[in-house]
Amino acid sequence: MKIGALTEVFPGENRVAMTPDSATQLAKLGHSSVIQSGAGAKAGFSDAAYAAAGVEVLPDAAAVIAAADVIVKVRGPDAAELATLGDGQTLISFFWPAQNAELLEAAAKKNLTVVAMDMVPRISRAQKMDALSSMANIAGYRAVIEAGANFGRFFTGQVTAAGKVPPAKVLVVGAGVAGLAAVGTATSLGAIVHAFDVRPEVAEQIESMGASFVFLDFAEQQTDGAATGGYAAPSSPEFREAQLKKFRELAPEMDIVITTALIPGRPAPKLWTEDMVRMMKPGSVIVDLAAERGGNCDLTVPDQKIVTDNGVTVVGYTDFPSRMAAQASTLYSTNIRHMLTDLTPKKDGVIAHNMEDDVIRGATAAHMGAVTFPPPPPKVAAIAVQKPKEKARELTPEERRANEVAAFKAQTRSQVGLLAIGGGLMLLAGLYAPAAFMSHFIVFVLAVFVGFQVIWNVSHSLHTPLMAVTNAISSIIILGALMQIGSGNVLVILLAALSVFMAGINIFGGFMVTRRMLAMFQKS
Repeated sequence: MKIGALTEVFPGENRVAMTPDSATQLAKLGHSSVIQSGAGAKAGFSDAAYAAAGVEVLPDAAAVIAAADVIVKVRGPDAAELATLGDGQTLISFFWPAQNAELLEAAAKKNLTVVAMDMVPRISRAQKMDALSSMANIAGYRAVIEAGANFGRFFTGQVTAAGKVPPAKVLVVGAGVAGLAAVGTATSLGAIVHAFDVRPEVAEQIESMGASFVFLDFAEQQTDGAATGGYAAPSSPEFREAQLKKFRELAPEMDIVITTALIPGRPAPKLWTEDMVRMMKPGSVIVDLAAERGGNCDLTVPDQKIVTDNGVTVVGYTDFPSRMAAQASTLYSTNIRHMLTDLTPKKDGVIAHNMEDDVIRGATAAHMGAVTFPPPPPKVAAIAVQKPKEKARELTPEERRANEVAAFKAQTRSQVGLLAIGGGLMLLAGLYAPAAFMSHFIVFVLAVFVGFQVIWNVSHSLHTPLMAVTNAISSIIILGALMQIGSGNVLVILLAALSVFMAGINIFGGFMVTRRMLAMFQKS
């Protein structure tokens, strides 16, 4: 089938859904590719680069739509753009079906198959197709860069001849993919980073990145992110009040605040209120990554940067991934390529839309003339946070003593029993075996018993060095074998020769292994 990429018509959108590299990978699936002329120019991909990758460059959108079976885009189409698509075509793009119900109905009436990249379920197998995470990762990184561009100081602290520069204090609200990317970037720049999230399972992730998790003195148990597909769930009014109280405490101290909190299907929650902005120091910066959904800050103006009366800069840009178009296009086109890989299981250029597949079904918003949104929950759920194991109760001295006595008694009974059984068997053997044999046999049995008792209690990590040395030492039996080689019995000579051979292996092998192990601990 032919995969066609269109130029994005949304104002300020610089990304493209197909790169020359992704087109090369699509060819391995049996697909051919076409692209509208100039579609990748804003992302740094020329028509010549596409042509060199085997992509047919067509002059306009109409030509691409007429030639292609599958249309790939970044932004979802508007009503006018949707009307130009051919009946029965497949559209792969961001679509936001919950917010665009009328557009989705129109797509179903045109018998379009709509694969919404924003609906890819957050399960392990679908991570390679998770375009939301790819774009959020870029947005989190870019948010810190924008904050730095509007912040009048270093992120890192410095001691110079001209004086001491304190490190910037950064608060990241919401520790999803974007939040964690912001935490990692700000930490790497040397800032003192604090982060907050309503999901309890992310505290360890934040602390592992060198940031401090902001804990609330609140008893209510928050919803595990596994129950909501990895997203945050709405909080109770009581929790919200405790949350806002904590933010008011932090506001005067923070130099940079990056908000990333979003709840699927809902407007962005207001977490940084106007009074908090008034508490912040002049020169502070707020970067609101939720601006497109109304913003987490009361003063956020979508697509604009404003400066408040008290000198706080509020950045409300909604195009952070588009500001890094080359990187964003590369990641997004890779997500689409992986989606097409699942849609082309035989790699023969034929799309098989398997609605029994969790990922394909979850991302499909319309198919065969019907609206298929919302999808059923995936059969495989997100991995829940592991509940901490209860610590074992510490035993009292009396209980420890009782356990030791019980263990000693059990061990004594076991050893006495083994000795009694062994003694009985030895007496039984002595009734029929000659005395010369019994003397050697008793030594053999005792050696086995003592050896077992010694080795059994040795730590596993010491088995190899211990056995290497003991094998070498125990091979002193070679002396007995050498004495028997001179025997007149052919069978005895053969057995003695075999014994010498095996004992020699033990001697040389044991010392070689020991030498090698000692060399591991020597300084080079």
